[in-house]
Formats: sequence, C-alpha cells, structure tokens
Amino acid sequence: MEVSFSKEIESLRLGAGQTFHGEGILAITKALLQSGVAYVGGYQGAPVSHLMDVLVQAKPLMAELGVHVEACANEASAAAMLGASIHYPLRGAVTWKSIVGTNVASDALSNLASPGVLGGALIVVGEDYGEGASVIQERTHAFALKSGLCLLDPRPELSHMVNMVEHGFALSEASNMPVMMELRIRACHVRGSFEARDNRPPPVSTRALMADPAAFDYSKLAHPPVTFRHEKLKGEQRIPAARQYVLDHQLNELLPGIHSDVGIVVQGGLFNALLRALQAFGLANAFGESDIPLLVLNVTCPLVPQQIADFCLGKRAVLVVEEGQPEYIEQEIATLLRRRDIQTALHGKDMLPAAGECTVEAIAGGLLLFCERYVQEIPGRQGDINSDVTTARDWLATNQSRRTQIAQQLASSLATTTLPARPPGFCIGCPERPVFSALKLTQQELGPVHISADIGCHSFGTFEPFNTGHTILGYGMGLASRAGVSPMMQRRTLAIMGDGGFWHNGMLTGVQSALFNGDDAVLLIFKNGYTSATGTQDIISTPESAGQITSQVHTNTTIEKTLSGLGVQWLRVVHSYEVATMRQTLKEAFTSDFYGLKVIIAEGECQLERQRRTKPWVASLLQKGKRVQRVKYGVDEDVCNGDHACIRLSACPTLTLKDNPDPLKVDPVATVIDGCVGCGLCGENAHAATLCPSFYRAEVVQNAGVFERLMARLRGAVVRVLLT
Repeated sequence: MEVSFSKEIESLRLGAGQTFHGEGILAITKALLQSGVAYVGGYQGAPVSHLMDVLVQAKPLMAELGVHVEACANEASAAAMLGASIHYPLRGAVTWKSIVGTNVASDALSNLASPGVLGGALIVVGEDYGEGASVIQERTHAFALKSGLCLLDPRPELSHMVNMVEHGFALSEASNMPVMMELRIRACHVRGSFEARDNRPPPVSTRALMADPAAFDYSKLAHPPVTFRHEKLKGEQRIPAARQYVLDHQLNELLPGIHSDVGIVVQGGLFNALLRALQAFGLANAFGESDIPLLVLNVTCPLVPQQIADFCLGKRAVLVVEEGQPEYIEQEIATLLRRRDIQTALHGKDMLPAAGECTVEAIAGGLLLFCERYVQEIPGRQGDINSDVTTARDWLATNQSRRTQIAQQLASSLATTTLPARPPGFCIGCPERPVFSALKLTQQELGPVHISADIGCHSFGTFEPFNTGHTILGYGMGLASRAGVSPMMQRRTLAIMGDGGFWHNGMLTGVQSALFNGDDAVLLIFKNGYTSATGTQDIISTPESAGQITSQVHTNTTIEKTLSGLGVQWLRVVHSYEVATMRQTLKEAFTSDFYGLKVIIAEGECQLERQRRTKPWVASLLQKGKRVQRVKYGVDEDVCNGDHACIRLSACPTLTLKDNPDPLKVDPVATVIDGCVGCGLCGENAHAATLCPSFYRAEVVQNAGVFERLMARLRGAVVRVLLT
C-alpha cells in the first residue's frame, strides 16, 4: 500500500470562490486541471514527484474530467507523449526531475520542438540545482536555448505560479513551441494560498473522443527535408510570436524604484531571495517594493530584446542575478545591448558567484559590490543608503567570521577527539544492506572487483562501510557503463542495477547490449518491488501480493521472464537476507566457467513498504486483543568480544555500541537498540562471516494466551535458579 494522497486529491476538487492552501507543486497540479489539460504523464523525481503521485491516485476525478494520466516508464516515454499535441488541439503536460530527466527525454524533445505543436505542451521540470541537490549540477536553460523551447521561471508565489501554468499553455499555442517550466526545490515546497477556479474538462478527452485522426501532413514530421523548414520557422515565426505573447500579457514584471539610474534583472525563481537581500540593505520592504527598479524574468527564454533594451536604456548600470553557469541570460543581454549600442554597464557573474545556488547571502555579496559602486550616494526609501550598506557589509562579515570561527573550533576539536562518521545509509531493515555485506565478504575471499554502481537506493552502498562502486553514469546504466572496463580486467566486473533502473533504461542499454555483444560480466539486480528512490511508486514488477499483509516474498516474476525472453542463460534468484547463499552465488558468478552475462536477482521487498502495510495491521490486532508476535535481535554482552566486525559488515543504525559492563574490559560491546525491525541481518552476518556467536533471537509476544504466560513464568523461574 503506497503513501496515500487522499487529502491532496480533495484539494484538487476546489472550485470558483474557494481558497486553495498547500504546497507549490500541488498548486501546479491544480492549475493543470484548471487549464483544461487533456493528458498528463511523467516520471517521478524530487522535487516534482507529488504531481504524478497525486494524479495517479486521483483516478476517479481524472475520469470525471476525461483527463488521461500515464505513469511513464522513463522521461523519454513521457516526452514522447507530447506528440499528441503536434496534430491535435490537446493540451498535454509532462513532468520529471531536472537536467537528468531532460537528458533522458532529449531525443523526443528535440523531435517535438522541430515540427512544433498545435495544442499547448507544457513540461514541468524540477530544477534540482544548488547545495541541496541530489544530481549533477547543470541547468535546464541550455536545453531550451538549444532546441527552441520557451522556458518559464515563475516567481515563487502560488497565485502567480498558477497563472503562469495557464499562460504556459496559451504561450505554447500562440507560438507553436513546447514550453518548459522550471521549479526549484523551494518553489515546489513553498506554501501559500490562491483563489481556485473550476476545473475545465478538455474539449477533446477520454469522455469526448475524436471521430477521425488528423489528415496526413508530412510537414508535421521531424524528418528531412521538412526539418530544414522547421529551423527557419523557429526564427521567423515561433520565437517572434512567443516574444509578442510575453509582451502582450506582461509575463515579465517591471517593478519601478526610486533609484532609476540603476536596475536589476532577475530570474523569477530567484525573486524572493533577491528581495530578502535588498531588505538587508534597506532597499526593499516586506511587501515586495524595491528602491531599485527590477525586471523579473518569469520567461527566461526567449528574452524580449525591446523589453531588455527599454529597461537598460538611460541607466548607469544593471546587475543580472542569474543562478549557475554559464551565464546564458547575461551573455544574451550583453549581445542585445551591444547590437543597439546601449552603453549601460552590465554586471553579473563578475560580482556574483559563478556557480552554486543563489542564496540570500550569495546575492547580498554581489549586491554589496554593486551598491558600493553605483548606489551609495543616493538615500533610499527606507533610510540612508550609506548606513544600510555599512549594516549589510557588517552582516556579511559577521557571517563569514562565524563560519571561520566554527571551522577553527571543529579543527581544534578534531585534533583531540575523533567524531564518529555519520554517512548516509540504508533504512533499518533494508533488503539491500545484506547484499552489500555478502559482496564485501566475497571480495575478501576473491579479491577486489570493478563495480559499476547505479542510481537508486543501492547507491548508498558507495558510502562507509561498504565503499562499493567505481562509477555512476545514469539511471539503469550500471551494466552499460562497465562495457569498456570488462575486456581490460583479469577478474570479471560487476554491474549493479535496481528493478526501477532495469525498467527505466537498463533492460535495453545494458542487458540487450551485453547479450548482443556476448559480454562476460556479472549483473546484480536489486528487486525490492518498487521505484523506491523516488517515493516507492509501483512498477510493472511490483509484487502481486503487495496488498496482502503477511506477504514476505515476491509473487511477480516479470523481470525473470523478461531476462529469459531476452536470452539470459545464467540466472539466479536469491533472497537478499540470505547472506551466506548470496555470498556463494556471487562467488559462483565470478568463478563460473560459463562465458556470458550472468544475472543475480536479489529479492527482498522494500522495508518501508512492508512496514506501511504491517504497522496498521498489527495495531488493529492489538486493539482487538489478539495475539501478536514480533522478532527482536540482541547481543549477549558476556559473549561479545568487542571487535565490532559485525558493525563494519552490516552498518545497521540499530546495531551500535555501549560501554562494556565488565570492569576488566575497556572495549565497548555491540548492542541492538530500539528501532530494530527484526530483519535478522546481524545474525546472518555473524553466521556467514563466522563471527562471534553473541547474537540472539528473541520473540516478543503481546496478548499472549494463558498457556504461553504459564510457560514464560516457568522458564523465568528456571533461569533464575540457574543464575543463582
């Protein structure tokens, strides 16, 4: 049973006159329905996962409106959905995570941008950029420039974001260009409210079907020779039409200020951070009123040359606040000004950080340089700019001093004491942890092997204490990324892949390619039943018994049948908690005389999903007074020898240290703390690695029967006698 979004789904039903309260990404979801969207697709990924999660669970509402929702296998299949808008007046929206998703979708996107669209096509991209990001640091802007797509970067305020969704569809239809909307993490999670409007059933939908397909039109194909005409249409018709729409509907916001001889051009998504930085200088108030004129670019591609020129004309200097590198917007503005012989001084990355997130402090640092050079002699609406600049300078200096002081204190502490390492790790009871324990034991016996890691929960195996993985080159790309290494190694290489990665990309780019080329390699597939790293969404190999409370094993063999159908001849399925068996299977794969692809499927359901099922079930049993038995593991402190090999092998958060109760021993002993889910890994590791026999298995019984209580008392009495 996946996470329920019933409350969020109810908010999607709000109509005219009602007020929506919630997060930014949910507001975007509501805006899609208000805009008359006909179909929605996407692939989950932070920070936009909720959009698809909510719509997939809102099937009754989608059916009422006639909106088709598709949970796509990857971003490429999502982008290809937008082909429906090429010939038909259908508004379609797809979503995925940042540049990594755009990279996967790039083939379809390029072939969509070439013929253009008739119906509005909107791509909601979670722009995961900055210090809190979980992916490579690149920007979506480059792709919009390269392929001729409009790019929206709305100011993070819910009513404005909702309006930009509706304008995004209209902009796409007016210009025949697909439109991308980038939403940073903060924009997705910003909370607020807006006045809702009624959901609009699309004129053509699953409830109002088209009678006939569109007439054949070769000019709508992304295929030579018409592609050469498409390129001319981008420059001659589509981009000018997009610019005109931006002007006519004032999508970019011009905010006047009393310092009219200077100005700031800012990406819409950075407006809030810029405003806070301006407040530090006394140049803005909490209501969004700035003393320095601002041009807020809610549409960052294409820029409108006349709008940029009008804003810069007559100003001594303009600062461009742009996040990341290269500085695409700043370079384009510089070109526009040069062509018009406008001599306004232009600043941007010479004053702001070249890379990284534009936090309030980062913007304030650049703003300080700009104000000291151009604004210092003019009083601001909030007071004397000279004193405010001094205050801001002191604030930045204090922050830097505090960081330096903390660094010195940490360095001093580390010189005398050692802080325990706290790397990211698997969830308690994760079925993937025991596989890495088995892999570690296998390498101790056979020697180190080259391991191509992959994206997913299993990427936590790259951290201590496993330190497993030489490369991560894309979701489902583990097997493909070892292709150039395998022929150069004496020992066979290992590729890792999750079941989500297998269906996303790995089956074709990895398995099919390895089989076609006759590669001799080992592939380890983690089959936990869900696309866990993005929120445990269901996939085609999700266990059929996922809804059954007591199910412990997978009943879905889609991956096994697919591998067999592709021609995999060496295939082993091992329960992931059986460390000794997994160790032996890995050893067999590395040493087998069989030449070709060897696949090991590590089967074990995601512990989070299992807990979501079992906890409510157990609670209901306890409430009814029924017997409940659970397993807990512990360590016999009298037997533990204190070498802590068990901890280094498993890294379970509930397996930790405590002071040795024996006053003659100085080494702390291992202990199992509260939170243990009884997966049994510690005992399995102790057995597989021939460690000390200090682990014990206890059965905790609640609401026990009369006979069980009597036997427990009898056992307790015997133990007490033996202890005396």
